[in-house]
Amino acid sequence: MAAANKKITHLYWRAGFGLSLKTLDQAAKKPLEVTIHHLLADAKKPNLLNVPLPIYEKASKKGLTKKEKFALTKKIFQENQKVKVSWIRKMVNSDNPLLERMTLFWHGHFALISKNNSHVTKTYLNTLRTHALGNFGDLVLAIARDPGMIRFLNNQQNKKGQPNENFARELLELFTIGIGHYTEQDVKEAARAFTGWRTDKKRNFLFSERHHDFGSKTFFGQTGAFDGMDIIRIVLEKKQTATFIATKVYQYFVNEKINEQHVQTLGDIFYNSNYSIEKLMRAIFESDWFYAAENMGTKIKSPIDLLVGMMKTLQIDLEQEKAFFFIQKMLGQSLLNPPNVAGWPGGKSWIDSSTLIFRLNLAGYFFQTVNVTATAKPELEDKAVKKMRLRLSATMNVSPILAYFAKFEEDQIFSTLSDWLIQTSLPIKKSEMDTFTKHHNKEDYVNSLLLRLMTLPEYQVC
Repeated sequence: MAAANKKITHLYWRAGFGLSLKTLDQAAKKPLEVTIHHLLADAKKPNLLNVPLPIYEKASKKGLTKKEKFALTKKIFQENQKVKVSWIRKMVNSDNPLLERMTLFWHGHFALISKNNSHVTKTYLNTLRTHALGNFGDLVLAIARDPGMIRFLNNQQNKKGQPNENFARELLELFTIGIGHYTEQDVKEAARAFTGWRTDKKRNFLFSERHHDFGSKTFFGQTGAFDGMDIIRIVLEKKQTATFIATKVYQYFVNEKINEQHVQTLGDIFYNSNYSIEKLMRAIFESDWFYAAENMGTKIKSPIDLLVGMMKTLQIDLEQEKAFFFIQKMLGQSLLNPPNVAGWPGGKSWIDSSTLIFRLNLAGYFFQTVNVTATAKPELEDKAVKKMRLRLSATMNVSPILAYFAKFEEDQIFSTLSDWLIQTSLPIKKSEMDTFTKHHNKEDYVNSLLLRLMTLPEYQVC
C-alpha cells in the first residue's frame, strides 16, 4: 500500500475505528490535510444520542406489588442498556468517527459508572458529545454540573459545614492538573466551593444556596468567596493543567511512550489556545511525527476498538442486544462500567489469559452462529470469576468488499486486504496464508482471507 494510504488508515484508526475501502479510496484522492479538516469539522456538528426513553417518576413504585416493582426495576435497567447499545451503533455507523472516538476518550477521562438510570446515562454521554471538540474549560464545567457525575462522586452530599471531598479530589487528581500539583488544603477548599452543586428529584442540576458555603476560601494561593466556577478557572490558569491533558491525549492517540518535546509543544498549543480541544487534536493529526513508523501499529486495540472496528469493517449487527454486553464482559471493557473513577488503564492491561483467546476467536464467532462459553474478566471490586454462555449470532454484509474486489486477482486481493486490515508489517506471506484460505471462488477466498487476517495477533494493534 502506498505510504499515503498507510497514513490514512493510521489516521482513521486513531481518530475513529477504521474505515471502509471506499472511504480509503476517496481520501487517497485528496491532500491529507483536507481529510483531517473534514474529520474535525464533522466532529463539531451537533450529533446527540436521541434515544426515546420513558419517564420514571420516583413515586411510580408506590402501591406496586413486589413482583411489579421487580418488573419496573428490570425495565429501567433494560432502558439503560438500550442507551449503551445506541452509542455502540453510533460508533459503528456514524459519519462522524472522530466525535465517537473523542466521546470514548472523554468517557475514560471523566469516568462514570451508570448501571440503572437511562436518563442519567444519556445526559452524561450527550454532555461529552456536546463538548468533545470544544473548549476544555466548558467541558469541565459541564461535567461538574452533570447529574450522573454529581451522584457518582457524591457531590449531592457536599454541603456547608459537612463538605464531601470526593468530586473536588478527582477534579484535581484525574480531571485537570494531576497528582502532585495541589495540596490537601486545596482539595478541602475546592470541596467547600462546590457545596450546593446538586441535582433535583428529576436528576437536573440544581444550585442550592442553602447548602452552599459562601465563606472565604484560599485555593492555589488565591483568596476569595469562591464557588465551583472559580475553582475551575484557577486550575485552568495553571499551565500544568494543559500539560497534564496533553500528556493523556498523546498517550491515547499517539503512543504510550511519551516524547517529552512533542508533549510540551502540544501543552503550549493547548494552553495558548485557551484550551481549544479542536486545535490540540489538529496539531496532533497534522504533525509529521504522528505518522512516524514508531507511532504506527503500536496501540493495542481496546475491546471497544476491536468490537466496533470489526462491526464497521464487516457491516455486522448483533441479533441479540445482550450479545453487545456479553462481548464487552468477555473482552474486559464494559461501557459506563469502568473499573474505577480513573477509567481503564489501557495498553497491555487489555491482554491477559482471560481475554486473549476470546479476542483471537471473535472474528470466527461473527462468521458463524456458535454457542460461546467463556470466563468473564472480573469487573470493579468483584473478584469472582464468572463463566458465561451465549449463542452468538450476527448478520454480516461483506457485499461491498466483494464488489470492490470484483476485478482483482488473488495476489492483489491479498496485498490490498492485508494492508487495509493490518497496521503493522505482516509476518506471513500469501503462500503461507493460502493453507488457511478457501479458493473455490472469489467470494470464498475473500471471506476466508478476511477471517484469517482478523484472527492474527497483528490485527490486535492499530
